[in-house]
Amino acid sequence: MIAWVIPIALGLFSLGMLFCLYRLAVGPDIIDRVLALDTLMINGIAVIVLADIQMALGIIFEAALLIALMGFIGTVAMTKYLLRGDVIE
Repeated sequence: MIAWVIPIALGLFSLGMLFCLYRLAVGPDIIDRVLALDTLMINGIAVIVLADIQMALGIIFEAALLIALMGFIGTVAMTKYLLRGDVIE
């Protein structure tokens, strides 16, 4: 069952990434672009984890965790910059 579920999930997450790229390019304001970039990061992590499950490696999970951490820090820094105009106080 998992042999056909993972390719479907990979396709749907890839479609979600395309929608996020569209919102990133067309977004009416900067907040939409930041949210699209954050969602793009989450979808990318999901694609990485699903590909790792499909290949049965078990090694790429640590890389996905690091990418998630960097995505979170980037989103927090960008929102802090947009709210205050400065990242470091």
